[in-house]
Amino acid sequence: MNASYRMLRRIGALLLWALVLGAPTAALAALGSDLAGLLDYARRNNPELATLARDADAARQQVVVAGALPDPRFQLELMDFTNAGSGRGTSLLPGEVGVTRYRVIQPLPFWGKRALRGELARRRADRSRSEIGVGTADVEARIKKAFARYFESAGRERIQRDTLSLLEALEQLVLTRYAVGLVPQQDALRAQGEITRIRIDLLETERRLVEARARLNAALPRAADAPLDPPLALEAAPRLPPLAELSSRARDTAPELATLQAGVEVGAAASELVRRERYPDFAVGLTNNRPRSGDDSWDLMLELNIPLQRARRISDERSAELVHEAANQRVAAAAARIDGRLGELRAAVETARARAGLLERSLLPQARATLEAAEAGYETGTVNFDTLIEAQRQILQTRLALLESRVEAWVGVADIEQILGEAL
Repeated sequence: MNASYRMLRRIGALLLWALVLGAPTAALAALGSDLAGLLDYARRNNPELATLARDADAARQQVVVAGALPDPRFQLELMDFTNAGSGRGTSLLPGEVGVTRYRVIQPLPFWGKRALRGELARRRADRSRSEIGVGTADVEARIKKAFARYFESAGRERIQRDTLSLLEALEQLVLTRYAVGLVPQQDALRAQGEITRIRIDLLETERRLVEARARLNAALPRAADAPLDPPLALEAAPRLPPLAELSSRARDTAPELATLQAGVEVGAAASELVRRERYPDFAVGLTNNRPRSGDDSWDLMLELNIPLQRARRISDERSAELVHEAANQRVAAAAARIDGRLGELRAAVETARARAGLLERSLLPQARATLEAAEAGYETGTVNFDTLIEAQRQILQTRLALLESRVEAWVGVADIEQILGEAL
């Protein structure tokens, strides 16, 4: 008795350790059942988002560098290295020639150029940060739509298997009635043919389910055949505000517009910097002269470049202005395109939502009532088997159409959220 008790305790302890050690694995594998977990996984592991973040960090590091002074230059000059005046032999050693000059030169950009270069770098860093919003919206939209298709494929499979179970039960009923001569053999053959048709449809649905899993894993990203839990639910598509409100929100929040507007600001800063190139840059130099025999002396030098190449500068300025104007035009074109896209998507979502409402509140109850009447009529012999099968098929088609309409509405909302860069 004691030995048995000790054995049970050991088994219980082993099971407890297995549960404890297996808990992280189970938590890790629980991916795919809900959208929030998928989005969180992508934010932490998607290389596209990591790349955009690194690019933004790199651009931010350039801000300080852009406004810094250029590096100073050092020059070493050996005067009369052949020692012609002193009669000594040729030398390349400092102090062994006629005069050795040590010179340090510090370039100095014209006033305001350093500030403009720093401003240009800041604008580019802002554009890189805004590109993170574009990438995040794109990745999240792909995951949302892939999850919706995954949910749709799983739902189709569930509906078709429910229908298959009902048809198999109906087949047994028909075979029983056929065995006692109450129905013709044709009814049994028709039931079996309908079952085969559903099984063929299931093969296609299973293929679509595998594709949906692979697409969803690719968006995360994970291996295409990585396991995913069955999707539990797909939230109902939220009510959409009027189109004018959607367009107004897009002006304020759309990542694409923010990135293009940042490009306008980059173009403005670049154009101003090019115009400032009309003015000369300077350089200050300090020279220490050390003759082989004699006292040291110091020289001070001021240097400036002369911007005489007017044609090239005019061309550079015009090019920068055109780039700035093109950036403004891209913003206007994108805003118009976004308005049109929002109008299309809103109409599609509202149509899908209305279709789903009619299917759920009207057609599906009618199809169920028709099926119940057909079943009762078939049992009493007042309705033939074709009518019963057609009623069953109508139920299947209506359920699938309802699922498809709900998913289409949800996908349309995901597209709108991608444009806006935020949830509705």
